[in-house]
Amino acid sequence: MERYINKSIILLSTLLMWSCQLQKPQKEISKPNILFILADDLGYSDLSCMGSDYYETPNIDGIANQGMVFTNGYAGCQVCSPSRATIMTGQFTARHGITDWIGSPEGEKWRKKKRFTKVLPAYYKHHMDTSTVTLPMALKEGGYTTFFAGKWHLGEKGFYPDDFGFDINIGGYHSGSPRGGYFAPFNNPNLKNKEKGENLSMRLAKETIQFIESSKDKPFLAYLSFYAVHGPIQTSKERWEKYRRKAEEQGIDTTGFEEGDLLPMRKHQDNPVYAGLIEQMDDAVGMVLDALKQNGLDKNTIVVFTSDNGGVVSGDNYSTNCLPLKGGKGYQWEGGIRVPYIVNVPWMKSKGEKSETPVAGSDFYPTLLDLAGLPLKPENHADGQSILPVLKGKKLKERPLYWHYPHYGNQGGRPVSIVRQGDWKLIHFWEDGHDELYNLSVDIHEDHDLSSQEEKRTKALSNQLLTWLKSVGANYPTSDPKYDAKKEAKVIAKKKERVFKHHEKLRLEMLKADWQPNDDWWGSVPTVD
Repeated sequence: MERYINKSIILLSTLLMWSCQLQKPQKEISKPNILFILADDLGYSDLSCMGSDYYETPNIDGIANQGMVFTNGYAGCQVCSPSRATIMTGQFTARHGITDWIGSPEGEKWRKKKRFTKVLPAYYKHHMDTSTVTLPMALKEGGYTTFFAGKWHLGEKGFYPDDFGFDINIGGYHSGSPRGGYFAPFNNPNLKNKEKGENLSMRLAKETIQFIESSKDKPFLAYLSFYAVHGPIQTSKERWEKYRRKAEEQGIDTTGFEEGDLLPMRKHQDNPVYAGLIEQMDDAVGMVLDALKQNGLDKNTIVVFTSDNGGVVSGDNYSTNCLPLKGGKGYQWEGGIRVPYIVNVPWMKSKGEKSETPVAGSDFYPTLLDLAGLPLKPENHADGQSILPVLKGKKLKERPLYWHYPHYGNQGGRPVSIVRQGDWKLIHFWEDGHDELYNLSVDIHEDHDLSSQEEKRTKALSNQLLTWLKSVGANYPTSDPKYDAKKEAKVIAKKKERVFKHHEKLRLEMLKADWQPNDDWWGSVPTVD
């Protein structure tokens, strides 16, 4: 009996020790590798892990299942260049000065668009300051090898990725779109053509894998910046057919667009070409993740996935819908600035957890330095805050987030500045100076402007926003003395009608079983301004 009891005690002790070892978190890695994946124009709900029942993204979903999803994750701006600069600098747009996509007309040059708007867009910087210590520069100081592949769109030659801290640049230059489309030849001065018809997303993944395999014995930053899913949207016939059938099974609405502010908006996620483009990007992500595992790097590599702005609901190719959010790329609504924001730190226990903490693109810089065990640089990433405490299950002190977009978007957005403080979001419209106030905790679609009911809160947030903008030397739009309200109204009405007819017809055509846009399916979807 005594022998039996002793054996039982030994067995119980062994089980308890084994249980404790299972629960013990993995030891933190010193100078972990970093894989930063940035999608272009991918909307908040354009992933199956973010709620889409149409698009299929199993590989990106895998990052979410292994990491933490920030449901209140924000891009730096509603358009690309400013957001990309925010990630690089850890600064909000008004501070770093790149407030519109580089190449957009500013000041009186805007009149060439013949939009007859109330104000002329503000002037903005066309590249990052060379004195800026960027995220890759800071990591290089800490012993990291740095690699960039894909879309840059942060300046002309002389202001490319290798001028701001990247050791290697594959495919990054001034263009904001894939000039040759998604199938070779790519028409990209920094990306040589290898195979005719090679897919762009897969090629960028292969280049990233080659870098990872050659750098696996030292800490690295691999920054994979897809051109996908920016227009022109393209896919293969096989993928189009897969998603055409899926749209048919889910039920095709007779009307695919609804009235927007300045342009129509897509009502549903039912674009089979766009869906195929997303799936191709997801396949490319899967290749890189597999390479990490095959090289024994998956346990010591932080993986980040995000997008530079909301999905294209209006303008460009009218590709998607961002419900439950309002609007999309170019807009001041949540659909324009809230994006997928996923961080997987392998040695942390936050597997598949969701955090409602508001975080921004500016936070990546200090967070990655923190995770790498490197000193923070608050004088550089002035608007970023390390979210490492949240990843560890703790809370951040509430703070304001700011956006400054004193421009008119190609997608229908207006010149605005925004502040989010807690659940409250205030939008300041520069055309007439009015403010709108929304409580995002109960009104995520921003249907109920509470500015007249919450006058005190509105005034306080508005003053806070304008004071902050002044403190960082923000540029502002100016009234156009040549403004003509009648001409503006006529242009808006005419464009709405023309665009609505074109894209409604195109939508229904591409959902037909016999749709054949061209001989080879490359460059399959035209657009209209």
